[in-house]
Amino acid sequence: MSLIPSFFGGRRSNVFDPFSLEIFDPFHDFPSALTGAAGGQNETTAIANMRIDWKETPEAHVFKADMPGLKKEEVKVEVEEGRVLQISGERSEEQEEKNDRYHRVERSSGKFLRRFRLPENAKMEEVKACMENGVLTVTVPKVEEKKPQVKAIDISG
Repeated sequence: MSLIPSFFGGRRSNVFDPFSLEIFDPFHDFPSALTGAAGGQNETTAIANMRIDWKETPEAHVFKADMPGLKKEEVKVEVEEGRVLQISGERSEEQEEKNDRYHRVERSSGKFLRRFRLPENAKMEEVKACMENGVLTVTVPKVEEKKPQVKAIDISG
């Protein structure tokens, strides 16, 4: 019996894995963000700076992403086959005026994309998203768990 989990090269299983490297890989192309030219921005930087919280309540999976300065028209929320939730968009770079001189640029610009594989209890056809005060909230309702029915049996005698 191998002690190495199947995602390290063994046979893939159908077990729910919310951190599947196939969908969510935060280190893919990450070194290019560190070795880029000083002051330059690239897509990897924008992706790396997009933070998303995922919490599960008894009724739903709730995703919250801070997206200050973005309009809802600049963000896309999609569901794909295989219970994949995708959040993407683009933050435009500010136009530099002729007389402007930046001393520091830390806010990222560019495209961002995050994908999450959801568990089987997710109702993908009922996903809702809203944007308020720079926070995107995506709610994925859960299928109600069927509780086993218990039938009392009369005892004769």
